[in-house]
Amino acid sequence: MGYRVAVVGATGNVGREMLNILEEVNFPVDKIHAIASRKSIGQLVSFGEQTVACEDVEQFDFSTVDLVLMSVSGAFSKEWSPKIGAAGPIVIDNSSAWRMDPDVPLIVPEVNPDDVEWANRKNIIANPNCSTAQLVVALKPLHDRFRIKRAVVSTYQSVSGAGKEGMDELFDQTKNVFVLGATPPKKFPKQIAFNVIPFIGSFRDDGYTDEEAKMWDETHKMIDPEIKLTVTCVRVPVMVGHSESVNLEFYDPVDEDEARELLRESPGLIVIDKRDDKGYITPKEAQGEFPVFVSRIRKDPTVESGLSLWVVADNLRKGAALNAVQIAELLHARGLIRQKALA
Repeated sequence: MGYRVAVVGATGNVGREMLNILEEVNFPVDKIHAIASRKSIGQLVSFGEQTVACEDVEQFDFSTVDLVLMSVSGAFSKEWSPKIGAAGPIVIDNSSAWRMDPDVPLIVPEVNPDDVEWANRKNIIANPNCSTAQLVVALKPLHDRFRIKRAVVSTYQSVSGAGKEGMDELFDQTKNVFVLGATPPKKFPKQIAFNVIPFIGSFRDDGYTDEEAKMWDETHKMIDPEIKLTVTCVRVPVMVGHSESVNLEFYDPVDEDEARELLRESPGLIVIDKRDDKGYITPKEAQGEFPVFVSRIRKDPTVESGLSLWVVADNLRKGAALNAVQIAELLHARGLIRQKALA
């Protein structure tokens, strides 16, 4: 018997992708519910060959489902996730609301699967930031083997990370720039077409943004709080797919070939690393794919034990919807989803 599953935020980019991936991986679903705000009641979304009408979150009885996947704002999740968890189902939340809560596990299944065992504290599991998710999949095997001392990361984040409005803005500006001139920015602070913006989120007092802080806070929670990590997050005119330039310094001597083989053998990773003009991955090629891709693996000769690499993933998949579904699969494999008796 399958589970009764609700996807909250079903009309958004990530919510739709959650529905797609649940069907794609044949997750055992007995009944699917698409949940949205009142303005989207009755809107149709796809689940495999089914068409599902959205239901009102305010009226839905969450005690009737076993598992809830959330793709909503942090403020909405702060209000609703505790109420949903108290009603019985486990909530897998994609917002930033619960990631640093000490009683909520923050999980990437390839990195810290055992943390799922204490999800019952609040019946909430947090999904990490899209850029953190792909980063930690690449860092974990290297840290386990060589012990990361310091990491310097620059991100190249696609506009889909800002939702449909971000994608529409890039499309409209790109189309119009050759006609009447680029349309004024609305979603982004500056023109995104034919440009890059070294700012995502909001500034903190230390000059970093909250997006950058999320990456080191979440990496510390999932891997090791002793890793020194500095980040610059950049929005780029790419529709889907986040890329990261990663420079690592280790405590232990690192061998480039050993690191490459270690990454090849690690779960959730594919290494594409040939030293020719096409021997690396780009976000275009990663779009629609499940794994995290690693390229440009090379020694950093400026430090005693250093390595540089290029990390790419589909941010709507591994960075969000796929990771949430993989957490659901982990819960299922460990028998941690409590099924309610059918009425």
